[in-house]
Amino acid sequence: MSATVPTETPVAVHASEGPAFSPLYQQIKALLVKSLQGGEWKPGEAIPSELELAARFRVSQGTVRKAIDELATDNLLVRRQGKGTYVATHAEENIQYRFLRLAPDEGPATGMARSFLDCRRIRAPADVARALDLKSGDSAVLVRRTLSRNERPVVLDEIWLPAGPFKGLTAERLSQYAGPMYGLFESEFGVRMIRAEEKIRAVVADASSAALLQVPEGSPLLSVERLAHTYGDKPVELRRGLYNTASHFYRNELN
Repeated sequence: MSATVPTETPVAVHASEGPAFSPLYQQIKALLVKSLQGGEWKPGEAIPSELELAARFRVSQGTVRKAIDELATDNLLVRRQGKGTYVATHAEENIQYRFLRLAPDEGPATGMARSFLDCRRIRAPADVARALDLKSGDSAVLVRRTLSRNERPVVLDEIWLPAGPFKGLTAERLSQYAGPMYGLFESEFGVRMIRAEEKIRAVVADASSAALLQVPEGSPLLSVERLAHTYGDKPVELRRGLYNTASHFYRNELN
């Protein structure tokens, strides 16, 4: 008589969390993302071991490993050899600039000096409200800044944020924070940028942007509009940047 092989059934997987036909590791991935979103494990903290998670969800260690592998690929988790798996954070040196794709023609792609021009709360324009999934009349935070390398401005950013999650954000607070802006959003406002989509086109500098970027009016610029999302695919930042690519290029990696 042959033995019956038990079927893996994860604990607490409900129909509302995904289609019943999704692979088991995808269901475990969804449960792990739910725990990350709920703050069970904070950025920079270690998550339980694969064995512990397998026991918790009543699945095999291999199923958990596959779910964690995907979360690591998505930059939500970071594996550290011999130490375990940690919640990714924008404070990590190797990922803190992963959303900034502008690199110099020569030398390493390092961080750039910031200068904040404005930070205020205003009623969100209609196009911003649509992008950030806000209601008509909702407030938004507008941040304007330049990024410079070797004392030359390279980027002029216009950043829109929903006012609710960013209560207390000021130009002074932005200026005093030494790390990347996304690190501040993560550590002080509990908003982690998970993924972003971008639209890129060539434009020419108008009088205002030319003055701030210290280029002649009519100079060619690269316009990059980025919509960043947090957990649950919720849009939380609309960023419109003008890049001076005279000595820089926009880099991307295609898989």
